[in-house]
Amino acid sequence: MRSSRRLAAALAVAVVAWAGSGCAVIPVGGPFPVDEAGGGDPMSKPFQRMIAVPPQPAWAPLQVVQGLQAAMAAYADEPDVLSTYLTPAAAKTWRPDGPVTVIANRPKYDYVGKSDGDQVVIRLVGTPIARIEADDTYMPYTGVGDISIDFTLVKDAQGGYHVQSVERGAGLLLTMDDVARAYRPTKLYFLAGPPGPSRLFAERRLVVDRVWLRVKPTENFAQTIVRRLLEGPSKALHGAVGSVFPQGMSVRSVRSDDDRVVVDLHGPIAPDELYTDGLKAQLKWTLNNNDMANGRTVEVQLDGEPFYSSDPFVIRADDMREDWLGSNVSPAYYVSKGAVRSLGDERAGNAVQGPAGQPNELYSRLAMSDGGAMVAARGTPEAGGGIWVTRVAPDGRWQRWIQGRQEDLTPPSWHRDGTLWTYDRANGTVLRCDPASGRGPERVAAPGLDGLDVTRLRVSRDGVRVAVTVGKNEVRVGAITGGGGAPMLGNFQTLTRVTDEEIRDIAWRDGERLLVLVQSKNAQSVREIYVGDGQSTELPATNKRLESISALGQRLLAATEGRKEILEFNQDKQGWVSKVDGGDAANPIFSLG
Repeated sequence: MRSSRRLAAALAVAVVAWAGSGCAVIPVGGPFPVDEAGGGDPMSKPFQRMIAVPPQPAWAPLQVVQGLQAAMAAYADEPDVLSTYLTPAAAKTWRPDGPVTVIANRPKYDYVGKSDGDQVVIRLVGTPIARIEADDTYMPYTGVGDISIDFTLVKDAQGGYHVQSVERGAGLLLTMDDVARAYRPTKLYFLAGPPGPSRLFAERRLVVDRVWLRVKPTENFAQTIVRRLLEGPSKALHGAVGSVFPQGMSVRSVRSDDDRVVVDLHGPIAPDELYTDGLKAQLKWTLNNNDMANGRTVEVQLDGEPFYSSDPFVIRADDMREDWLGSNVSPAYYVSKGAVRSLGDERAGNAVQGPAGQPNELYSRLAMSDGGAMVAARGTPEAGGGIWVTRVAPDGRWQRWIQGRQEDLTPPSWHRDGTLWTYDRANGTVLRCDPASGRGPERVAAPGLDGLDVTRLRVSRDGVRVAVTVGKNEVRVGAITGGGGAPMLGNFQTLTRVTDEEIRDIAWRDGERLLVLVQSKNAQSVREIYVGDGQSTELPATNKRLESISALGQRLLAATEGRKEILEFNQDKQGWVSKVDGGDAANPIFSLG
């Protein structure tokens, strides 16, 4: 009881202190913990709650617009306050749905014309940062320059001002501080492969979907996460991944004690027909990788009762097998005088078996299949162009799988299912070659790429996402949808766009991070970008000019220009170290990616 009184007093003091600006920021340690006796239970995320106040008759128009923006920040917690800033007509038509526009802190507010009178226009000018879509996707802004929004205010009979219209229509406008207070980046896990009957997923593998969820004071954050997981993937992965949870499922509660987390579900799920391993993987990885379960046992209930009629459904900590997320362990290779050679921890190794390990000048931009059994390469004009493949075996031989001029085909990219992909620039189409089918290359529909100058195509190691470069200045990421029988590429969105720079290469680190090698007039950089929300980190640079990159997990290799050296980025030292120096060294390779 004493803690409730202290909180009420804090709220009152803060509201009084901040009333002049239209909003109060209340730091709280909640939402209220699931189990207060647990002490430090991670089921809830600390956040700062925004408490908005209505406009005051004595406020100037500028204060009203600032107060409106503060009420937008508090809308999820205090939805009734925002309408008090609007005229009755505007309040009837304004809707909070649609994307949330995120701008930099401290936008500028200026009067357009007069600062008083019956009608006043105020212009907000801010730097756009991102949009948070209705499906909780965080989309970074890729344009250039500030945005301006005009607010038209009118004076009421009591002399106070209200907003009559907003130039850009409906939707919420939040600053970066607003988002940092109320949202948390969150990883959801879905099953690789298109949606379908729960027993028909082709492989035991998860795909991460990174979204931004708002912390709600009415429920713990673990429940918010599970609720969003049940809703299905974001639009970036629609048609590309599946879930064991049927439509109509909901979560009644998520609670915890010292050694377990209890997830209570409701909805049309049939326990006896359930793909139980898939449910275990989705729930356990989603809770653990958002610091909600932290290795504790998870018990799944249905409507407050045991999931099965007689036995509890328990997900133990050791049910979290790493193979669901794929392996980040694979040998590294590089190319010397056209031959593929292994690259050990300390030195260069031996050439691989078969034709791929023999010196030649007929093939370039080599790629290795999952497990290292096959090598693909783009043929030079002397080889007649095309995409060539050989087995890594003494009796292997180079075979041309795809016809085309060298300059018309992007470097080959392996899918984890053994198919080989490239983009035919001459005909504007994606090509996929499946050796198991016994047929030649087949066209893959990719309407989102029509009319674009696609210069690279790289399939992610999760077998779901695809990255392409457009011209020299843009990277887009999409997904393989439609299933193995009739795959297509869709859901393409711009990941990054550069100005006065050139994209030299791209490489997948894993299923959610893409590395981009960028060249400006006087410098280079390697940027690590989360494809789910575009969050970017620039790695420390080297004074050596890089030509290509390859990565797997925490390992990152690069070849310098002139085929002189292979470098590796040292995570501990946060710098580049030489792996192969002298002679001919190019084209670092990890399998897939």
